[in-house]
Amino acid sequence: MADIQAPKGTKDILADSVSCWQWVESTARQLFSQAAYREIRTPIFEQTQLFERGIGEATDVVGKEMYTFLDRGDRSMTLRPEGTAGVVRAYLENGLHAQGLQRLWYTGPMFRYENPQKGRQRQFHQIGVEVLGSKDPRADAEVIALAWDLLKGLGLGDLRMDLNSVGDGDDRDRYRTALVDYLTPYHGDLDPDSQDRLSRNPLRILDSKNEKTQTIVQNAPSILDHLSPESRQFFDRVQQSLADLGITYRLNPCLVRGLDYYTHTAFEIQSDNLGTQATVCGGGRYDGLVAELGGSVTPAVGWALGMERLVMLLQQLQTVPQPRVDCYLVSRGEKAEAQSLRLAQGLRHLGIAVELDLSGSAFGKQFKRADRSGAVTCLILGDGEAEAGTVTVKWLQSGTQETRPQADLLAHPEILRQEPPTQTPPA
Repeated sequence: MADIQAPKGTKDILADSVSCWQWVESTARQLFSQAAYREIRTPIFEQTQLFERGIGEATDVVGKEMYTFLDRGDRSMTLRPEGTAGVVRAYLENGLHAQGLQRLWYTGPMFRYENPQKGRQRQFHQIGVEVLGSKDPRADAEVIALAWDLLKGLGLGDLRMDLNSVGDGDDRDRYRTALVDYLTPYHGDLDPDSQDRLSRNPLRILDSKNEKTQTIVQNAPSILDHLSPESRQFFDRVQQSLADLGITYRLNPCLVRGLDYYTHTAFEIQSDNLGTQATVCGGGRYDGLVAELGGSVTPAVGWALGMERLVMLLQQLQTVPQPRVDCYLVSRGEKAEAQSLRLAQGLRHLGIAVELDLSGSAFGKQFKRADRSGAVTCLILGDGEAEAGTVTVKWLQSGTQETRPQADLLAHPEILRQEPPTQTPPA
């Protein structure tokens, strides 16, 4: 087993980190519930054509990064590289489109074959939201506000947001022509990926990280100058709604999301604490995806955030609340150890977080572990206490201790969460 390791690009999420993941998930769950968003859970693998049609065969995700395999029935299956296409498939297959506006959210693992880097893995996790069935610009502002409030609620204060409109299909056709006309004379100066994209997906060149290519695109035509009056009006209303909510942003005409299904609004929320990999959350509107997958034309908007990057950022900023342990229970001796298990379980049933020492080692070693546990109190149970039906309570911060009947402790468990009481509670 020493030579068997986790596959490249995957990481074990150990107990010390899981508490942060759970905190993020519970914070998101509460926020989404308050906004009437309901959770949806879709399979982690789907038919390959779902992603080819939904994401776009010209994208890097489909062309280079998908985990695709043939199952035993020779059907092409793919581990989901993102969450939106699966949600839309479920929306259509289960008749949710006939039930009116859908506010949905999801969380779970995604898979892309790319070089692992800081905060990015081949198996990674996302939280995302989708609103299907609204063409109102307020829907765009609402989902952006949810992302903003979630990140702020987790304690992030160094956020900035880039905002753009990629227009509708006609807008992009006009802009694509203008962009290709501008970039073609620079073909030999572009990086190899951008040279390839010039014919397949020229808008993605705007998102290149190559410094020389970035310099070239600085003077490229702006997509905002190629929007129709209707698209411009829609984008103006999105911006006004964000201003009404007090959410600041900067216009970035070079912001294009990496998936073909985006229309109109596109946005990214970034943090400087992650270095060059600054994006924490991104999304936008995708009014054509439902129709592309066989449904009727349905407006939709959503976003996703990467859990690995977010957790890394929260741990760097040390904003993660630590798991609560109310008391640490030590015991020594056959009868005491038997009673300790019953006492721990009884207190847990009363809502007290109890860590039971199972080592059987000397009291001194158990007391050292109690001091490191972060608990408020230490419960000490030896054979003498076991015979008398009592337990010694030690408040770890002050060192104060007293012996109480176990029944008294079960009747008044709240004393285990606070400093020593000034008087003994009545039995």
